[in-house]
Amino acid sequence: MQNIPDYNSPAELNAFLEQRGMAMQKKFGQNFLINQDARKKIAAALQIQKGDSVWEVGPGLGSMTKELLDLGANVTVFEIDRGFASCLKEFFSEESQASNFNLVQGDVLKTWKEYKKDNPLPKYFFGNLPYNIAAALIADTIESGVRFEKCAFTVQKEVAQRMAAKESSADYSSFSVLCQWAYDVKTICDLGRANFWPRPNVESRAVLFTKKEDFPICQNPQLFVKMQRALFSSRRKTVKNNLSKFLSAYKGSKDVSAEEVLKKAGISEQVRAEALTAKEMLLLSDAVNFFIM
Repeated sequence: MQNIPDYNSPAELNAFLEQRGMAMQKKFGQNFLINQDARKKIAAALQIQKGDSVWEVGPGLGSMTKELLDLGANVTVFEIDRGFASCLKEFFSEESQASNFNLVQGDVLKTWKEYKKDNPLPKYFFGNLPYNIAAALIADTIESGVRFEKCAFTVQKEVAQRMAAKESSADYSSFSVLCQWAYDVKTICDLGRANFWPRPNVESRAVLFTKKEDFPICQNPQLFVKMQRALFSSRRKTVKNNLSKFLSAYKGSKDVSAEEVLKKAGISEQVRAEALTAKEMLLLSDAVNFFIM
């Protein structure tokens, strides 16, 4: 590891960027976690063993990357910023030569699937996720049938609350169902704005995803993902109304009625989607699948 600036010093980080003619880009949601104790705590949550593989999203100048490498991980980072990517190559050139560090440049939402085609899925997924892509990226992996052993993410606190929200709460959404279908979700720690430089306008939370051992299988995962999202499209309407709209548009289900599907699933026609658990959503999906097979 060479010529790395002090990750805990906003002044030194700022001076480093100015010296390189670089600047933080708001469009990429760039904020450095400058609290070393917090960085160590979040990295430790994965319980990494030497040689474990990790994908890290949005490494910036590599403060969390260094923590992962220090724990003995083999790290692949996804970085969209060309300036940061250049610095990472420089900082971790020795680790790269030793095949412990790899850089994938570009927008992770576009690159991770291509990278996965030629490379094995890692054990862990990690990142101080840019707030503007956090939910989209996590949902994309789950909807693609990809589940990691563990994930540790730092995200906007409101996003973290949606991840763990229970049915009938204001934060409960299709995103909550997706996260809790695939993983057990726990809080690692809350992070106030002073833990970052530049200071963001929002509070943050680090969360740990652990792959469900009793992962509830459904007969048609793609149907389930589309259906449960549709059920939340109009939160004030009953599940019967939203399900009817979904069935009328879904291929192969135009002649299926919401009433018969709900009856088979044992779900009341009058409830709203926000009152249904992930398990009930899966039952409903399987009921739809029964009628369209």
